[in-house]
Amino acid sequence: MAVRFVKATVAALALLLGAATARANEPSYGPNTYDRTLEALIAHEDIAGRGGWPKVPASATALKPDAQGPDVVALKQRLMLSGDLPPDALPGDLYDAAVVAAVKRFQIRHGLSDLGTVGRLTLKAMNTPVEVRLNQLTATLERLKGNGFSFAERYVVVNIPGASVEAVENGKVQRRHLAIVGRADRPSPVLQANITSVNLNPTWTVPTSIVKADIIPHMRKDPAFLTKSHMRLLGAENREIDPATVNWAGLTSPYFTVRQDPGPDNSLGQMKIDMPNTEAVYLHDTPKKALFRNDVRFNSSGCARIEGVRDLGAWLLEGTEWTLPAIEAEIAKGERKNISLKKAVPVAWVYLTGWQGADGLIHFREDIYGLDTPQGIVTSTIVARKARPKAAQSGLEAKPMAAPPVRPARTEAIPAKTLTVSN
Repeated sequence: MAVRFVKATVAALALLLGAATARANEPSYGPNTYDRTLEALIAHEDIAGRGGWPKVPASATALKPDAQGPDVVALKQRLMLSGDLPPDALPGDLYDAAVVAAVKRFQIRHGLSDLGTVGRLTLKAMNTPVEVRLNQLTATLERLKGNGFSFAERYVVVNIPGASVEAVENGKVQRRHLAIVGRADRPSPVLQANITSVNLNPTWTVPTSIVKADIIPHMRKDPAFLTKSHMRLLGAENREIDPATVNWAGLTSPYFTVRQDPGPDNSLGQMKIDMPNTEAVYLHDTPKKALFRNDVRFNSSGCARIEGVRDLGAWLLEGTEWTLPAIEAEIAKGERKNISLKKAVPVAWVYLTGWQGADGLIHFREDIYGLDTPQGIVTSTIVARKARPKAAQSGLEAKPMAAPPVRPARTEAIPAKTLTVSN
């Protein structure tokens, strides 16, 4: 009976994990996410009810294809219970092609490089208890129950724990991008806004918080840091200040603005996608493209750096003369240019650590900010926008509510130390 139950559970998970191709292009965050994630929750409750999955020994990280032994058996049992390995591939202790494919499938579902071998992060994900996964799926369902984002014909979604971006049109994902989002001590916020413009060859006005935390310490160590970084100090009426006249050793409160010139070395790269919001975050390019190769991509100071951001910019500007070749040609001129969208595109920054995704797979990501708690769920759920005040009874049009003050932009730390991790 127990064997039949396990096979039935695995078969149910395999059905969920191998969803029809017709669903493959649905967004991970959309009108169907709640129902899909509920299915995943039920499947994982079955696993939890039977004691969860076995722990994979740390020595499994030494396994290579064609290896044999008890570690391979433990690995295969773990992969079968999560639906990554078919039950008919369970017999034997050989790390064969079926095991390689199953490990790759597991890695894809957990946002890891699909190498087919068990690295440190893969082992950690495999040994995360099923109760934690249930909590992640439940947190997603709770956030979606309180969701206040309206899924428009076209929208963009940034999944913070997933460090990824999707561009959605008519319920289908048109583009997917890797992202680099805020680190734990400088988190990216959950919010909704509207993308209004694409900025080419942007300058970067460094937020005061980053001037204090990063620029001043760098200048104390290296007086040429600003020059090397193509940054200027601007005082009243944008008059340039000579860095040599600043007492960096005793400076605590900057009396100037730090601005970085446009160019390929600019911390925003050569494109910024603007989306006015009270948190002053946005999407942008980066000169540090090697960071996209990491599995752990929590390196920014709040904004989101986007791999292939020019393609995303071209998608936002579809229907105009600003095709990708036109954008590339304009960037090559090296001059600042702001291109307004004809119609604003809604964007949602969401916090989903467990969900059944666009490709039909059940995905999990690290709860990087520790928000999968009752209070954390409340603070990381997008709430509905407040309705504008109705016109007064006198018939006069009501005045629009004043916009909340925009905080200084929270973006790149200068320079961020590259984080290298194994899968």
